[in-house]
This record gives sequence, structure tokens and C-alpha cells, in this order.
Amino acid sequence: MSEATSTVSEATSQAQARPAPAQRGGLFSNEDWWSVWLGLALIVVAWALFASGSSIKWLAAAPTKWTDIGQAASDVVAHLPNYLALFALFALLFGTGLAVLGQRLAHFLPSFLILFVTAVVIFEVGAWAQASHFNLEPPLVALVLGLVVSNTVRLPEWFLAGLRVEFYIKVGIVLLGATLPLTLFVWAGPVAVGQATIVSLVTFFAIFLTGKALGLDKRFAAVLGVGGAVCGVSAAIAIAGAVRAKREQASVAITLVILWAIVMIFVLPFASRSLGLSTGVAGAWIGTSEFADAAGIAAAQAYGDVARHAGGAIAGSPDASVQAFTLMKVVGRDIWIGIWAFALAWVATTRWDSAETGVKAKADVRDIWTRFPKFVIGFVIASALVTWIASHYSLADYRKIVTPDLVAPITALRTWAFIFCFLSIGLTTRLRSLSATGWKPFVAFTAGVAVNIVIGYVLSAHVFAGYWNGLGQ
Repeated sequence: MSEATSTVSEATSQAQARPAPAQRGGLFSNEDWWSVWLGLALIVVAWALFASGSSIKWLAAAPTKWTDIGQAASDVVAHLPNYLALFALFALLFGTGLAVLGQRLAHFLPSFLILFVTAVVIFEVGAWAQASHFNLEPPLVALVLGLVVSNTVRLPEWFLAGLRVEFYIKVGIVLLGATLPLTLFVWAGPVAVGQATIVSLVTFFAIFLTGKALGLDKRFAAVLGVGGAVCGVSAAIAIAGAVRAKREQASVAITLVILWAIVMIFVLPFASRSLGLSTGVAGAWIGTSEFADAAGIAAAQAYGDVARHAGGAIAGSPDASVQAFTLMKVVGRDIWIGIWAFALAWVATTRWDSAETGVKAKADVRDIWTRFPKFVIGFVIASALVTWIASHYSLADYRKIVTPDLVAPITALRTWAFIFCFLSIGLTTRLRSLSATGWKPFVAFTAGVAVNIVIGYVLSAHVFAGYWNGLGQ
């Protein structure tokens, strides 16, 4: 594979590789499973400390707001013991998983140290009192910084060992489950799930059929389609494994997802403000039209911050934008990763493989299970655990006790994982790769983007506007 198409780190390549038969069902056989165990381990420890009257707040460090450089420097010094402990924890967890998977820790640890130190600086930038006015959300800053560096400086090979894009995002998504009780699924009701279903189906087939009409391979078109219809990078990698797409095809899909995710971070909040959308409607539109969880959270948070400082010029609670985004994207759209992975793995196994080999294959449920994204299981388990914990509290006590001592620290750990992920994405993305792949994938994916934005706006601002406008009130 040429340098131009090397848009993701070695972790991505491994995620695409065909699992060896001996690893089928292995609970410690790949990063997918390790993301589940590491994420759940952090949640269980946080819960155990919470149940004993303590908390992981000290360890799950996050910078405090500052207004000048002196305050920022003092904040870093004050949190230095916390950051050292947090680095040791992440290095131990990620390092253990990678060591079992046969990776060289001699390369990973120094690379991750550089990544972590950079993440500390990025998190501090996001804590600036004026950061929200300039959309300086930590994941966005990480992505932009990574893109600038990767497209101007040649990184050493050993440094790539620490840029584990999918490992970080999958652990972050498992941690995200702990911040979303399963009651949200009931609360969202048919609105978020129904809107997500419409968007996922229409966007997928818009990209898939356009790609097929342009002559793209059906496996490539499927990866592009799900990448646009569901959860961006995670979906593209999951589906690439499910349908056995070529490695470079997954890389192109990821590049396109990242490109449009970056564009939407700026376009959607600006368009929402220009159209005078409430925070709930804007959050739902962002959740419908964004292509990555961290990017979407950054965009929704940015719009919520704008509303917070707009003096009532924007309708709705400032928190409603993130809340609507979460219901729409994480609860509604992201569950389609598992659905698409199962459906397309079945189609690829029973139809596409047979058409290519001339031998009619029989569906192997074990093979489909091998291709299923396991981190989705971790997300559901984490959500179920927090649901059980929340059931012992009233809503007022949950917000007063559980949120600050249990959920908030886990949210901070999730933010760290997202910063690692988006910094890694930026550092492993070559924008010139688009010119090397031709115009057809770009046109196919962009067709889905156009459909996605229009349908998302109509559903959020008109069809289901009453629901989204009332969110958070």
C-alpha cells in the first residue's frame, strides 16, 4: 500500500486483518475485546470506590477554567501528580492489552508518553475561558493539530506504535455507555430511534447505490455506505472486517469520514445559528448529520456554549444540544453498527463470497460473530450497570450524588480517550490520499452527505421539532 493511502495507524490495519481461525471466540484475541475489558474495568473500579464512599475523581483529572497563561501553568503544576498517575494507569491498561496482542511496548510507551503530554496541553487549551467562543473543544483541537503535524512533518516509524486510533475510540465508547443509562432508550422512544433508522437506511443506500453506479466494488461501496450512515471511523473499520474489504478501501473510507467530520464540526453549528435553531433541534441535526461521536460531541457542545453566552437569543437549554446529540447519534444511530455488521456479514458470507468463488457458501454464524464489533457489547453492559446503579436513586439524588462522584469522572476518562483518538487520527491522516484514490469514492460519499444533511434537517427542524424543542425543559 502506498504512502498516499496510508491514512490510518497500524492499529487500523490490524483491525482490518482477517482473524485467524484459532482466535475465533477468543476473549483476549484482539483490540475489540480488550477495549471491552479495559473500559469495563475502569467502570467497575469507579463503581466500587463510589459504593465505598470514595471516588476516582482524583485520578480522572481534568483542568479547571483559566483566563491567562499564568493560571494555566499553575493549573498544570497543581494537577501534575494526577496527570502522572493517570498516565501510569492508561499506559498500564493499554500496554497490557497490546503486550498480550504481541505489540512492542518499547515503541508504544515512549510514543504514548508524547501523545499523553500533548493531550494534557490540548485539554488545557479547551479549559480556556474563551475557548467556547472559538470552538476550541479538545477533540477538535487534537484533530486539527494532528492534521497540521502529519501533513507538514514526516513522523518516525516507531512513533506510529502509539497512535492506536481504534483502540482509543472503542475504549471511549465503552466508557460512554456508563454515562447513558438504558432508560435513555425508553426516554428517546420512537423519535430518536425512528429518526436514526430513517437516516441510517437512506444514507447507506444513497452511498451504496451511487458507488455501485460509478463502478465501485460492492464491498468498498458497503464500507463507504455504513461509514456515512452510522458512526464514521468505527463503523468503517467494523464493516471492512465484516465484509472482508481490502485494507486500502477501509483507509479511503476513513479518510472521507474524517474529512467530512471536520467540515461538519464547523458547518453544522454555524448553519444552526444562522437558521435560528433551538439547542435541542440543533443537537438532533448534528446527531443526524455528523460522522463521528467525538466530532459530533464537540460540535454539539460548541453550540450549547454559544447558547449559554447568547443571553437568551438561542432557544432551549444549553445542555439540550449535547443531550439531543447523544439520543440521536449514540443511542439512535450507533446501535446500527451492530445491525449493519451482522446484516452485511451475512450477505458477504452467503452471497458475495459465493458469487466470487462460484461455490455456494453456507452461512456460518460463528464467522458472523467473529466479524461483529464487540465494543458494542461493552457499551451495552456499561449502560446496564449504570442503569442498575441509578435505579437506587431518585432523579434529584442521581444528579446530586451519582453524577458528580461517579458519572463525571468516567466522563473525564472518556474525554481523555477521545483526545487520544482524534490526535491519533490527525497524526495518521494524509489529505493528499484523496487525490490518489480518484474521484468516484469521493462523489459516492458526498452524495450520502448531501442526502444526510437534508433529511436530518427536515426530520429535526420540522417532522420531530416538537419533541426536540421540548428536550431539557
